[in-house]
Amino acid sequence: MTTRFVDCRSRDAYLNGHVPGAAHADPERDLTGDDGGGRHPLPRADAFATWAAGAGVGSGTLVVGYDDGSGWAARLWWLLRHFGHDAAGVIRFDAWRGPLAAGEEEIPPASFGPRLRPGDIARAEELLERLGDDALVLVDARAPERWRGETEPIDPVAGRIPGARNRYFLDDSPLPQELLDAPEVVVYCGSGVTACAVLHELHLAGRGDARLYPGSFSEWYSLGPVERA
Repeated sequence: MTTRFVDCRSRDAYLNGHVPGAAHADPERDLTGDDGGGRHPLPRADAFATWAAGAGVGSGTLVVGYDDGSGWAARLWWLLRHFGHDAAGVIRFDAWRGPLAAGEEEIPPASFGPRLRPGDIARAEELLERLGDDALVLVDARAPERWRGETEPIDPVAGRIPGARNRYFLDDSPLPQELLDAPEVVVYCGSGVTACAVLHELHLAGRGDARLYPGSFSEWYSLGPVERA
C-alpha cells in the first residue's frame, strides 16, 4: 500500500510549503459540490472520483489528510469513507516534523472507483420527523456560544437544532459516555465540515455508525425550528 498525503489548506498555503509529494484538495472546489443544501453541499460521486484519481488516490492508497485545524482534513476523511475508501487518516499540519516542499507536485494519476457507503447521512426531512425522538442524539460541533445562540458570525439566524448537544470540534477532552452509548448519533455543524472532526473522534472511539447531517445549520435555519439557550 502506498501513502498519499493530501493538503486540505488553501492553495496559497500548499504552494508555499507542504509535505513532500502531497496532493492538494481545494476545500471549496474538491471537497464541496452541489449534492444537497447548506453552504458546503457534498460533491457528487463522479466529481469526487475525478479529483481523487488526479490526486493519485487508488484502491491501494493510504490517504493522510492534513489541515491547519479548519476541519477540512476530517471532511476529506469522511468523504473518502462515504465513497468507499476506508484507508484514510487525519493529522494536523503543525504535527509534521519533516521537510517541506514548495510549488506544484507531479502526481501520477490513479484509478478511483466510488462505492457509496449506505446509511452514513441524515437529511433534514428525517430530522424534522424525528425531533424529540430520544433514540436519536443530535450533536452540534460548533463553538459553544454559537450552539447557545449567543452569537452567529455566518448564518443570518442564531441558535441550534432543538435538543442538540454540544461537542465543539476543537474540544480535546474525552467524548461524553452518553454519546458513545446513544442508540443513534447524528452530527452537524454550520455547513457539514467541522462536524466531520467529531465524526472522526466517534469513529476512533468505536462509533463508526454515527451519521453526518451535511446541510447542517446553514440549511436547517430556513427549514425547521431553532432553539436557543
